[in-house]
Amino acid sequence: MSDRELAALLRDDLRGWTAYGAPQLDVPVQLNTNENSYPVPAVVVDAMAAALAQAAPDLNRYPDREFVAVRADLAAYLNRTDPGLGITVEQVWAGNGSNEVLQHLVQAFGGPGRTALGFTPAYSMHPIIARTGGTTWVDGTRDEHYDLSVADAVDQAAQHDPHLVFLCSPNNPTGTALALEVITAVHDAARRAIVVVDEAYAEFARAGTPSALTLLPGRPRLVVTRTMSKAFALAGGRLGYLAADPALVDLLRLVRLPYHLSTPTQVVARAALAHADVLLAEVEAIKEQRDRIVATLTRLGLVPVPSDANFVLFGGLADAPATWAALLAEGVLVRDVGLPGHLRVTAGTEPETSAFLEALAALMPEHGAGPAPGTRRDRADHQEAT
Repeated sequence: MSDRELAALLRDDLRGWTAYGAPQLDVPVQLNTNENSYPVPAVVVDAMAAALAQAAPDLNRYPDREFVAVRADLAAYLNRTDPGLGITVEQVWAGNGSNEVLQHLVQAFGGPGRTALGFTPAYSMHPIIARTGGTTWVDGTRDEHYDLSVADAVDQAAQHDPHLVFLCSPNNPTGTALALEVITAVHDAARRAIVVVDEAYAEFARAGTPSALTLLPGRPRLVVTRTMSKAFALAGGRLGYLAADPALVDLLRLVRLPYHLSTPTQVVARAALAHADVLLAEVEAIKEQRDRIVATLTRLGLVPVPSDANFVLFGGLADAPATWAALLAEGVLVRDVGLPGHLRVTAGTEPETSAFLEALAALMPEHGAGPAPGTRRDRADHQEAT
């Protein structure tokens, strides 16, 4: 069978697509995928290694299908961030990164003849996961500042009457947190929808920023997803999770694959959660660099968006693609997210942040707008996985 004949067997709705991808280039400063730039601390590495060594002899057996210990540790972590939450083990679910958790939600509540609504620009895996699950995607809109008001969100939810709604707080790629009033209004307007609030970057939010976790009581259609990829420096460990009503969590068992969380994944995640204090100390350092980026870019005459995430979206560039390429030539990889005049940069370590700021300052004309157009670059089509 030829390649053409094989491709003809692909589902009609997948033809013409390109696979998810973000540049993974070997450059000194990689600030394009919102990873935690700090390596896992030695004390946590030692704990992980010891736990893996203890578990290794039993790898001939399947892992705990219900991953109860992991869920208990995740519930305890969430309750520690806000003792008033009262999250129980029965309210927690997990998967291989939050993308698998989102996929479970689409498999359970989406599908042929059903629709999912999101508000662009936002995390681009939401429509991909929806569409690959056979769900019709509705591309909602934001205002000219990429904000989402209560009235606009409610109007769109009422108009489309979706089965799933995806909200991001903090939003990717803008970094802005969503007011709880928007979430509750969308929940009330979309009366048959599962409302998913993606809080992948919640630990980086500025002081006083509320979490949608506080809205869970009395709202069985509300789901809050999180990840250990960012704040816990565990992108390679692949552990994402959600909190929701126990009845909703129980329905996700219908679509998950058996033993979908491996023993090593569970062991590594538990070791990280046991050292949350050590890992979250790095979050504070990252937030300092994020705020430094915002302040410095403002002085350069650019327009950064105040961020509650571990990245900064900034505008004011005459030619964002050319600026992207010029930074890459200096060994600094940032993200072209496809918004005219804008780029996005992850807040890295102090030396990484300095390298980015110094390279950008050297490229800028006086209060400028980036280098001349026409420079070629490798542009990513999608946002990073979580």
